[in-house]
Amino acid sequence: MEIKGIRVVPEPLIQQQQIKKKPLVNPTREKFQDLLFRELESAVQVKISSHARQRLQERDIMLNERDMQNITRAINRAESKGVRESLLIYGDLAMVASIKNRTIVTAMHGDDVEDRIFTNIDGAIIIKKQ
Repeated sequence: MEIKGIRVVPEPLIQQQQIKKKPLVNPTREKFQDLLFRELESAVQVKISSHARQRLQERDIMLNERDMQNITRAINRAESKGVRESLLIYGDLAMVASIKNRTIVTAMHGDDVEDRIFTNIDGAIIIKKQ
């Protein structure tokens, strides 16, 4: 381009730099929904009443983290169905849980369960032991 007989070459005042765009989703990161559900699940853990804890100790029953995760998932499902008090069957362990309070109220094992009548429950859950 020429201005009053002088040849002018237009150049940008600011040099353009290569801008690297960051990907919106990092495939190595977990999805927000998965993270949210995991955090919500851990935030509402199941409690074990002192009575149930005593029964478990008397019978030398130890519940590990995986067991508690399985029980928590079952209580979450029961809660979503509107259950208030439930019988939980987990292997040869039977527990009565207050779904509303997220608390295992009592626990029985093996032969103690035989010929028992469970009252004041409005749901029963059979939990697959993994």
